Amino acid sequence: MKSLKDAQVAGKTVFVRVDFNVPMDNDGNITDDRRIRSTLPTIQWLLDQGAAVVLASHLGRPKGHDPKYSLKQLHNPLSEMLGRDVFFVEECVGPQALHVCKNLEPGDVALLENLRFYEEEAQGNPEFAAELSWTAQVYVNDAFGTAHRPHASVSVLPTYFPKDKYAGFLLSAEIENAERVLNRAEKPYFAVIGGAKVADKIPLLEKLLPRLSGLVVGGGMAFTFLKARGKPIGDSLCEDDHIEAAQRIMLRAQERSIPVILPVDVVVAPSIDQPEKAQTIDVADLKPGMMALDIGPKTVALIEEKLASAKTVLWNGPMGVFEQEAFADGTKGIAEVLSRLRAGGTFVLVGGGDTANAVDKLSHADNFSFVSTGGGALLEYLEGKTLPGIAALKQSAE
Repeated sequence: MKSLKDAQVAGKTVFVRVDFNVPMDNDGNITDDRRIRSTLPTIQWLLDQGAAVVLASHLGRPKGHDPKYSLKQLHNPLSEMLGRDVFFVEECVGPQALHVCKNLEPGDVALLENLRFYEEEAQGNPEFAAELSWTAQVYVNDAFGTAHRPHASVSVLPTYFPKDKYAGFLLSAEIENAERVLNRAEKPYFAVIGGAKVADKIPLLEKLLPRLSGLVVGGGMAFTFLKARGKPIGDSLCEDDHIEAAQRIMLRAQERSIPVILPVDVVVAPSIDQPEKAQTIDVADLKPGMMALDIGPKTVALIEEKLASAKTVLWNGPMGVFEQEAFADGTKGIAEVLSRLRAGGTFVLVGGGDTANAVDKLSHADNFSFVSTGGGALLEYLEGKTLPGIAALKQSAE
């Protein structure tokens, strides 16, 4: 991919695909603006170089034009972050969008309406991409979180800028850090993998396992692994159709002398809706009627002990239902463990999606080497898949 710092953008209008898909409350207020702030260096650099900037993003998964998902809600916060008034355009293509974008002066910023208000975006429609291309002379992708989507603004639009397409600073940093844990990890190298579903993480585990010094499995997926070891899991989440996959992964780890660390104690409740009945027990004491919803303090201490020598750690997936205070201590404990490791010189990459939301919620986001803005995109990259958005930037002019 071409580096943005090599781009000549003075006096030009630059189309920047950003990922402003930020969480919002029912009143339309942003509850976590990290994805927006992560793109500011790219936007500001373009403005400092004398460019005008057209920003385009999606928000949520709307079905048609839905005010609940309008990017107009981001207009004022974005203007405040940039220290200048941003033009909001109530469409992405059409006469109004073209008029505003064609009349931008150097230093101006325009924010287009939600790309997903148009079904052509998710369809990867080339005519829609062509209309988007009329708004600018240069294309920049700084939206790693959508790089795995074959959408019009991600994988088709760049083809209309064969010589003037670049990776933004955030996208470049995402790839650089993902490459470090994928192909350049300093050992001992541990992966801490959580989240609810084993199915989502099997390709990742199979790809990473030969590279690892140790594997920690937490979150809901841990109980499929525990059941695969013949341990009791009570009424905890379990994907019975993936028990064989869990056994296969643990067998391959054993063949390579790679320890697989599973929970030894857990926080349980009769159900997720009864946090007031939470209690901590050893895994061996799990019984029917008990649902494990977090890892316990003994498990956190065990993980800290096992990771003491780590030089590289990849963390992807929370350790429990962190959204509820009663089940957040395990995720918080791991965040604190990894924060201490990072302070001692360990490289710690935190995967995006729920893990990034968790560390933001727990105020630990600044304590890691890198916190990815990509959830599914990071997983697919680490699995070795070709991401359409990245492939489109690498494609040479014919």
